[in-house]
Amino acid sequence: MTDTSVSIHPYFNVPTENLSAFNAIIEELIGRAKTEADCLYYGFSYNGNLIHCREGYRNAEGLLFHLNNVGDLIEKAMGISEMQRLEIHGSATELEKLKAPLAELPAEYYELKSGFRK
Repeated sequence: MTDTSVSIHPYFNVPTENLSAFNAIIEELIGRAKTEADCLYYGFSYNGNLIHCREGYRNAEGLLFHLNNVGDLIEKAMGISEMQRLEIHGSATELEKLKAPLAELPAEYYELKSGFRK
């Protein structure tokens, strides 16, 4: 499989009283992600107070660059929310590049086994 893209899927539980502040952080996150050459897509979806960030990168290096680029904002977001789940999806080769640098995160890794990319 030649698809090197990776996606990361954090789910944040945001107390109602923190939604406005969390939404302001989201706008900053989007602004920074727009400047990243290897960011393929980046957006947020809501299910009540559960907020999901849907984001994809050209490869593992693009994801690591993003996390470095927005680390301070993620720290702010974590101060007013609780991460419920964190998934990382990609090929075995790309996931291996991420496991050591992201070892401290409570991530679940999903290996891409079949499919296509245009």
